[in-house]
Amino acid sequence: MTIPLVDLKAQYSSIKGEIDTAIQRVVQNGQFILGPEVKAFEEEMAAYCGTKYAVGVASGTDALHLALLACGIKSGDEVITTPFTFIATAESIAKCSAKPVFADIDPRTYNIDPSQIESKITKKTQAILPVHLYGQPAAMESILEMSKKHKLKIVEDCAQSLGAEYKGRKVGSLGDAGCLSFFPSKNLGAYGDGGMVVTNDAQIAEIVRTLRVHGSRATYQHVMHGFNSRLDALQAAILRVKLKHLEKWNELRRGKTLLYNRLLSQVDGIEPPYIEKHAKSSCNYYTIRLKDSRLNRDQLRKHLESRGIQTTVYYPLSLHLQEVYKYLGHKAGDFPHSEQTQEQVLSLPMYPELSEGQIKEVVESIGEFADEDFGAEFKS
Repeated sequence: MTIPLVDLKAQYSSIKGEIDTAIQRVVQNGQFILGPEVKAFEEEMAAYCGTKYAVGVASGTDALHLALLACGIKSGDEVITTPFTFIATAESIAKCSAKPVFADIDPRTYNIDPSQIESKITKKTQAILPVHLYGQPAAMESILEMSKKHKLKIVEDCAQSLGAEYKGRKVGSLGDAGCLSFFPSKNLGAYGDGGMVVTNDAQIAEIVRTLRVHGSRATYQHVMHGFNSRLDALQAAILRVKLKHLEKWNELRRGKTLLYNRLLSQVDGIEPPYIEKHAKSSCNYYTIRLKDSRLNRDQLRKHLESRGIQTTVYYPLSLHLQEVYKYLGHKAGDFPHSEQTQEQVLSLPMYPELSEGQIKEVVESIGEFADEDFGAEFKS
């Protein structure tokens, strides 16, 4: 039996009638870029996130880029972020001609460690860009206190965390702007690319709206250099359907996370995800850590693959070690927690339709590998 990392076909089958009706509505309407579907979806998403405004854009990467620009990030500025994330986080900073400044992560949550941030702040620092990795909210209370103290903007990367909560508030509503991704594998995934900026700041919302349509506030009247970053009506219609199911799907993910955790507690050498007591994760990815050096991740992946179980590594190389960021002058050892984590994490299948039997099969296969690899010595 094949157990995919994500099963988008299963999700479609469960809501096929609703999706097909929504697609037909857009096709018959004939307006495919922005329009009433996007406007309605923006209103629904703002209500869901607990923000005053939501602006649909073409991708999660564009959401980050345009949000930073709307917060005034420009050439010569510095933005502090994590080295343990997808490249879009730092790339969006660089696309503003600003400098990504990395701070190491908390080895429990894999998110940026607030205690590592303040020493990175300089006169050029204008913002902090925390990532709620794997769906786990970052330690926003400390980050927000720091931002107030130093008068810095906060742009939240919520690409993996839609629906997650920090002390009772939805992520994305805590900073100056929150950036969402609707990449198909996300908790709320489109059938293509899509993204959104949510904010309580009217000026930030207006600038993002202007930037997404070539810097135009009226037809063929351009007030700034902008981009072609508009959310398609088809994607908005599909996402409107899925949004109605998101809370239920997220709860299913949390239940499956608890089952994984309980079963994996019987397997030596495996550390399940850590969740802060005051946080509610969206459980976008289920990521374990191979905490015993004798467990070989590549061999485990091959073992699972031989049994039809898909896995992946988010992320195998920290950003400060990527060739594209050589100009920043970092070297191995600069961010030890991030570097250790990149060698130890492994993401297992996670989606709302994942069955209890499938989870048990994944865990049994991992336990089988541990027994074969270490035998009695490992178990002693």
